[in-house]
Amino acid sequence: MNGNQGSNGVPAAQNGGESAAEDGFDGFTGFCPRNPVKTVIVGSTGRMGAMLLARAKAAGLNVAGVDVPLTPETLAPACSGADLAIICVPAAVFSEVVATVCPHLLPGAVLADITSVKEIPLQQMEKIWAGPVVGTHPLFGPKPDPQADQPVAIVPGAHAVQEHVELTSGFFTALGCRVFCTTAEKHDKAMASIQNMNFITSLAYFALLAEHEDLLPFLTPSFRRRQNAARKMLTEDARMFAGLFEANPYSYEAVRQYRQMLNLAAAGDIDLLCQRARWWWQEDADHEKT
Repeated sequence: MNGNQGSNGVPAAQNGGESAAEDGFDGFTGFCPRNPVKTVIVGSTGRMGAMLLARAKAAGLNVAGVDVPLTPETLAPACSGADLAIICVPAAVFSEVVATVCPHLLPGAVLADITSVKEIPLQQMEKIWAGPVVGTHPLFGPKPDPQADQPVAIVPGAHAVQEHVELTSGFFTALGCRVFCTTAEKHDKAMASIQNMNFITSLAYFALLAEHEDLLPFLTPSFRRRQNAARKMLTEDARMFAGLFEANPYSYEAVRQYRQMLNLAAAGDIDLLCQRARWWWQEDADHEKT
């Protein structure tokens, strides 16, 4: 192995910038994200893929994008020399795309994804790719507020070691994101509660009130705020969120837990629910005490 190669057989990357991993990397010694030598983004014309490609280019990274048709003629040059491949395609074609891309990757290249579910995609990637696999999930959409926190969950696969996690993390820290390490199970349970329950409770609420035109004269500002907040999720993004709900193995358990809260409300234990809900605004309560 020459001085320009890492232990995985691909060219060694440069160290990442000052944006370092912050949380959940305690199992690694001297963890430091580093820029990939070359990243290939598969699905580069989709909303997330296009955003990542544009931001990577703006950050000065060596990056190539490829999208349909995924043929040997398009994949070979895009994947050539890449030590990181990020799959940015819908779940319905995920396995097929991974199987199509992998023969064009270097043996030690890191295979990554950006799906909102981690257990199943990691299993799918590791079934197809013998090399290192690292799952990722940018917890923001294709048009994030540049000033907002942009966290990215990093989920090492079974055969991923520190250098693979550093490489994948380095791509996102170069874009100005904050990375944190977690497990597939912990990630999926969290997303079942945060993402999927936000969708399913809003869906059920507005489905319940649909076609009740007699309610329209009584709409309040707080109702309209919730209606406006849910508009995009329940219209143009509804199919996507429904698919994420169904793909997450912990979604239905989250619904059962929510039903317990509704049972408390039905039993009249509103004060108890209010006390529990105030946890989200502890700083306000502490401020009032002072």
